Amino acid sequence: MSTDAEIKPELLPTKIYKCKSPDCKAWVREEFATEQQSCPICKGPMLRSIRHLPPIGKPKKKRASKSK
Repeated sequence: MSTDAEIKPELLPTKIYKCKSPDCKAWVREEFATEQQSCPICKGPMLRSIRHLPPIGKPKKKRASKSK
C-alpha cells in the first residue's frame, strides 16, 4: 500500500553556492545568487557546489504594463 508520504520528489543535481565557514550551513541556488555572492547569514565567502534538490518552477516573466 502506497501513501503520499512515501512518494519522494525527483531530485536533480543543482548548482549552488555554500558558505565556506564550517560553522555556517547557509547555501543558495545558483540562479538566485549574485555575481559576488557572499553568505546571507555570516557575510563570509561562498563556494560553488552541487546539491541534489527537487526542481523549482521557472519564474514567470512579468508582463509589460499597458499604458493608455
